[in-house]
Order: sequence, then structure tokens, then C-alpha cells
Amino acid sequence: MKSFTHIVCVFLITVGSVYAQQEKGIIGSDNWLYGWTDFKPNGSDYGEPTQILAGNISENTRLTKRDVYLLLGNVFVTNNATLTIEPGTVILGDYDSKASLTIAKGSAIIAEGTETDPIVFTSNRSLKRAGDWGGIMILGDAPTNKFGNGSVISFYNNLNTASYPYINYGGENPSSNSGVLKYVRIEYAGKRLKSGGNFNGLLLACVGGKTVLDNIMVSHSAGNSFEIWGGKVHMNKMVSYRANGSDFKFNFGTQSELNNSLAVRSPYVSSSTDGNRCISVASYEKREEVDFSKVQTNVIAKNLTLLNNSDDLKGDIEKGLVKEAVYVAQNASIDMNKSVISGFNPAVIFEDKIIINQANLERIKFTDMYFNNCNGNIFVENNSNNEDLENWYGNSAFFNVYAKGQNSETFIDLKNERRPDFRLRINKIIASNEHD
Repeated sequence: MKSFTHIVCVFLITVGSVYAQQEKGIIGSDNWLYGWTDFKPNGSDYGEPTQILAGNISENTRLTKRDVYLLLGNVFVTNNATLTIEPGTVILGDYDSKASLTIAKGSAIIAEGTETDPIVFTSNRSLKRAGDWGGIMILGDAPTNKFGNGSVISFYNNLNTASYPYINYGGENPSSNSGVLKYVRIEYAGKRLKSGGNFNGLLLACVGGKTVLDNIMVSHSAGNSFEIWGGKVHMNKMVSYRANGSDFKFNFGTQSELNNSLAVRSPYVSSSTDGNRCISVASYEKREEVDFSKVQTNVIAKNLTLLNNSDDLKGDIEKGLVKEAVYVAQNASIDMNKSVISGFNPAVIFEDKIIINQANLERIKFTDMYFNNCNGNIFVENNSNNEDLENWYGNSAFFNVYAKGQNSETFIDLKNERRPDFRLRINKIIASNEHD
């Protein structure tokens, strides 16, 4: 490992002055969460629905703010149609029919809210709970790393045969456009599947690079908040709040960028079982389904804040309620930069199939990071000896900082339920290369 350290010094020391003083975690001169997010959505009352959305939407359709819509059963946007949603529109997912909205391949959604008038997808129950309804699925024609050019999602229970053509995804167009999601909230999604597992708050399957994905909040999802399969996805200002599953899950050869985004977990809400983390990066579920001549999963993540909001971190770790924040599987790559990981056990885990050598470490990058109050930093799965990894990522050329600050000292304002501010208190950082 000493040779690795020497090499990384040669390549990175020249850019030290550029990165060392940059802000870490979510950034902005103002608190960009204010106005469009809601961290206590169960108290919101949107009234009774005035319109019903059911079956297939096969022609261009516009939803207006003056109506409240009830999403009934599995709703598909098909036939290359575009579903346009005005700012401030509310769509209620029906609990009894476990509603979901799918944008079929070739169709599009234009859901462009504003900072003061976001679009809201939520449960129709008076007392809302995670998993009340399905969620949103956008199916595009960008590539995956699977064999062939297309696949079929299998989330639906009792789907009629007429709907089979609408659940395909995948193709050869990495720059395709499935529309816009901007200033959108998705609440209480992730219904349970009869086959096991859950829907996700937002599934992006082979979504192309021209799709706009900005300022999206997924809260209280019983499944994963954001799941990305294949495609070329650019996401900015994403918020995942108290997911039961993972916050951001990348798979099947996706080429994704995730910028200036937040994941907040709670040890008594977010499941620590079944491999749920803030970020999971993998290239496949089963190795035999993947064509290794294609590009594998690569994620570029910059200015993220990954926070486990625990009042008793040591006690919660002893109870088994807190696990790692980031998981990297074999044959997947991540370049994580200027981000904060606070309050996990440990911060990062590599799948045990990953061999610790120069080639693998060069495609799993953590630079200019702020590791705070974690029970260990970077480990290989099922291996408590992380000396090689600590020597590598702890080298001063990576500009990683290690600290043991309390959340109240580390972030600007976590207790304000109306207007929380998860930006880092810059003046509290003392640059250090000391690590556990």
C-alpha cells in the first residue's frame, strides 16, 4: 500500500490548494430546502379529490392546480403521450388500490413546480404511513449493462396482459428525454409487493441524459427513495428523508451524477436490515445477467450530506440500528467528492469480493470528504482490519477530514421542523488527517 500512497501523492498534491478550502456537504448561499420541502407532511390536508386518474393516459394531458387528483390503481402514460402537471398541483395516491404512476417508454412527464408552489404526490389517507401507495416509475430507452437492449419491470401485482407493452425499458439512446421533474415531492410511497420487497418512491429505469431532475424530495418511502437502473441520469438537489429502504440505489450500468443532495436517516425508522444504506452502488443483482462488454455502473457524487440523525449514536449502534452509509459492490465505480458522512457504523463498506489493489482503488474515490462521528471509516465487508484502506484514503493528498462532532455542532439547524438547515457549520471544521 505504500506504493499506492506514493502514486496518489504525485497525482493529487498539485491540486491541493484548489480543493482544500472548498465547502463540503450540501451548499448554497441560502438554505435551498426552504419553501418547497416538507419534513412533517402528515399534518398537511389537501382536501377531497375532484378528479380521478385511472387506466391509461394515451394522449397529451394537463393536470391543473385548481383540481385535486386521485390516482387509482396502476396508471400508465402511453402512446408517446406527455403528462403535464401545473405548479401547485396535488395528486393523491389511493391506498385501497395501491396506486402507482408509470411513464412508459417513449412517453414523458412535465412536472415543473416552483420553489413556492411545488407539485405534491402523497397518500390519500388522513393518517399517512410509509407504503400507502406505489410511487412513480419513469421508463426510458437509454442503455443498461444487461444482455440485449431491453428489460421488463416486475413490480406489478395482478397486471392485466394488455398492460405488458407498457412496462418495458431500455434501448440505445443515452441522451433520450423523458421530461422534467422539478420542485416535486413524493410522500408515503413504496407499497409492499406480494412477491416481496417494495415499490420505490421514484424509479428511473434507463432514463436518458436530457431528462431534467432537480429539486425532488422523497419522504417516508417504505422502499427505496430513489432507484436508478441503467441510463445516463443527472440529479441535482435531491432529498431523501426517513426512507425505510435505501436513499439512493444505483444499478445495471447506470452512468449517474448526483449533486448537492441530502439523505437523512433515522435509526428507528430507516431499516438497517436487507442492505439498506444512504447510497448503494452496484452493477448487477446476478452476475450472469450482465454483459461485461458494456459499461458498468459509475456514479459521480459531489456535495452530498449523508446524515444519521441519532440522539444516542453509541446506544443505537449497540442495538444494531445503525449500519454503513455507503456500499460499493464489485465491478461498480464511485467518485465521491466534497461530501459529509455523519453518524454511521462505519461510513463506507466495500463488498468482500473487491480485491484491494491499485486498479480497484483508482475507481473507488473519496476525496475532500468530511467523515464525522462514524464508528470507523472505510472497511471491506466482513473484515475488521482496514489498515490498508485507512492508509490510502487517509493520505493528506486526498484532503479527507475526520471529526467527532455532535450533530448540533456540525450542522446549522436540525431541530427546526419548519425550516431545517442541513448545511455544514464551516467554522466548526478543523482540518485534520487523523483518523481511527
